[in-house]
Amino acid sequence: MRIITRPDFDGVVCAVLLKEALGAQIPVQWVQPGEMQAGKVPVGTQDVVANLPLHGEVGLWFDHHVSNAVAVPFKGVYRVAPSAAGLVQNYFEAQLGRRFGELVRQTDRIDAAELTLDEILHPERYPFVLLSMTTFFRDPADGAYCDRVVELLRTLSMERVMADSFVRRRCEEVVATNKMYEACLTDHTSMHGHISVTDLRGLQSVPDGNRFLVYSLFPDGVVNVKISNEGPYTLVKLGHSILNRGCRVNVGRLLSQYGGGGHVGAGACRFELQDAQKGIDEILTVLERNEP
Repeated sequence: MRIITRPDFDGVVCAVLLKEALGAQIPVQWVQPGEMQAGKVPVGTQDVVANLPLHGEVGLWFDHHVSNAVAVPFKGVYRVAPSAAGLVQNYFEAQLGRRFGELVRQTDRIDAAELTLDEILHPERYPFVLLSMTTFFRDPADGAYCDRVVELLRTLSMERVMADSFVRRRCEEVVATNKMYEACLTDHTSMHGHISVTDLRGLQSVPDGNRFLVYSLFPDGVVNVKISNEGPYTLVKLGHSILNRGCRVNVGRLLSQYGGGGHVGAGACRFELQDAQKGIDEILTVLERNEP
């Protein structure tokens, strides 16, 4: 048995809850959604998959992305919801009780992008928000970090989690990176009507940072399109502004037409480099129309 989940904060919290409900010894495999969609992740009938598309026959599946609905029978819970962790909490409520209630509540807020302007601009003041920004997967060391955060959240208070030396160092790095990312967004984002477009394709090293920051920097935008090149692909990420909620396009449904997916308000897809601009232009046309 394995827990197979995504290396983001929702996935980390899913792993916390599943280990608590099913057994602390169960290993976690960190997987990106594209790998599951492409069938690159072998799965077994004892595995528990959370916060990822369903691929193959598994023991349990939990997901909340609008683009990941399936027509095949499965055991677990699929429902459009603020977070996958909330679905896991409800499913195992008899075993978990309300011990992780605040953790799940904060995960719901963060994954559903229900943050305040102060939380966006000053995440260092909000432990759950800042911790969520430290969970990602860019190299193998990130998997080890996610494993560590899972064990810390299972056993310690949030105050002690944030005092952990590895977590504290990672948080300091995130705060510093966010400052550099703000300058990058300012230099490479332009407004196209009610759409802010962040085009990073000309950069050899693509920075990353606070995914909500662009909404405060470009308040007239109701949706952001972030474009970058990664190897042989162009990656396109879309997100409704959480400060100017005027976008009516279902992002997950739109991007599922291009082999991607996500939520109503956020998602991603990728194109072969030679096909990218055509796909981007089509996506921008839909966003310009801004129809539900």
